[in-house]
Amino acid sequence: MESVSPVPRAPGAKPVVGHLAAFLRAPLAFLRSLPAHGPLVEIRLARKSVVVVCDPELTSTMLVHDRVFDKGGPLFERLREAGGQGLATCPAAEHRRQRRLIQPAFHQARFPDYARIMTERMDAVIGNWRDGQTLDLAVASRNITADVVLSAVFGTRLDHGLHVRLATDFDTLLAGFTRHSLLPKPLRKVPTPGNVRYERATRRVRQSMADLTTQYRESGGTGETNLLSMLIAARAPESDVPALTDDELVDQAVTMYSAGTETTAGAVNWSLYLAATHPAVHARLTAEVSTVLDGRTAGWDDLPRLRYTRQVFTEALRMYPPGWFLTRQTQQDTRLGTYALPKGTTIAYSPYLISHLPTLYPDPQRFDPDRWDPRGGQPRLPAFVFGGGARKCIGDEFSLVEGVLLLASLLSHWHIDLHRDSLTAPRLPQLTLNPGRLRATLTAHSRLRGVSEKSRGRRLGQVSRRG
Repeated sequence: MESVSPVPRAPGAKPVVGHLAAFLRAPLAFLRSLPAHGPLVEIRLARKSVVVVCDPELTSTMLVHDRVFDKGGPLFERLREAGGQGLATCPAAEHRRQRRLIQPAFHQARFPDYARIMTERMDAVIGNWRDGQTLDLAVASRNITADVVLSAVFGTRLDHGLHVRLATDFDTLLAGFTRHSLLPKPLRKVPTPGNVRYERATRRVRQSMADLTTQYRESGGTGETNLLSMLIAARAPESDVPALTDDELVDQAVTMYSAGTETTAGAVNWSLYLAATHPAVHARLTAEVSTVLDGRTAGWDDLPRLRYTRQVFTEALRMYPPGWFLTRQTQQDTRLGTYALPKGTTIAYSPYLISHLPTLYPDPQRFDPDRWDPRGGQPRLPAFVFGGGARKCIGDEFSLVEGVLLLASLLSHWHIDLHRDSLTAPRLPQLTLNPGRLRATLTAHSRLRGVSEKSRGRRLGQVSRRG
């Protein structure tokens, strides 16, 4: 019988706080340090003990056995406050039923229609920007992805006031999420300004989605083919009873909005930043976009020819995966590899940690889109960025299609001059590993071509006069 190994504890724990100070001070560097201590490593975040999985094979085993390693722990307790029991947060016992209901909305046959919505919404926004305009791409791209998701879910554009309110409330939730996950419950209830803002934002997000769902049902939109209409029309097996209650519809709406907005926008912004700071990548990327699109917005039929654009987007996902630190909880006494884990153990895995293992990705700190060159095969994805097993993200392909179309469309319409000094690091620890502000000035490609042609004309004139 295989021997049982004790889970080693990471060094450097301090009295009372454990590793919490190091985790809060520099969470990414802290995570990168853990694999040196073993495939599983225990860390202590104040009073909470967490076992971090640092090995790809054990991470895969944990994700495949989702009924043993179920979604749970303080992170998912906080997620459920806003997202309820949606597809991303419900326990494994409920997940299969929900997945069967929602899966038809993500059938491959629906993607051309989704891509058409993406192209229309992107074109409406990007095409109305002005030559010389300065904007924050972090905000602009998030507004576009939110518009796309709401159009796909509700089949309509979001009212501007509600759009702003949802975006503001989600910012508050994202910024305070991890802190609330780490705080003991009595401290979360203390009415500090931060706690009050967080609680109000949680309530408003659910109320906003409840209002949208009610309005949609009352407007008779069930004859449409968007996600919400499909869920409203779904019936329990062998009955005419709605498969989802009103609260469950709200749970799914919150889940789809949060999963489809922040994650894709963040990956596009990292793609723009990383390409801009690597001139050879930027030149190759913009050359492909210019050749394929010639100044128009990208669509479904363009995707096969935007190969390098997808490679850039995929490498940005590897370097900065949106869901960077996630938890599970053991539902019974079990083993993971040679390690015994009692029931109730909080397990954490980090797509960021796995994506920076040199055994998987040589020189992992280097931005190299050619890691993802399919060379005639199917494009690959970074390990565990979209989860794994039965609970692999249902919207992974939606996110990839939208991300590639948005990245290509931004570069097709505009020369983007990033204000690199304005880039703010992610406000870690927060729920997603997205950049902060990313200010940029836009220049129309037509004006750049005009300037280039004038310069070339002056040079030719000078040559002619010398001749």
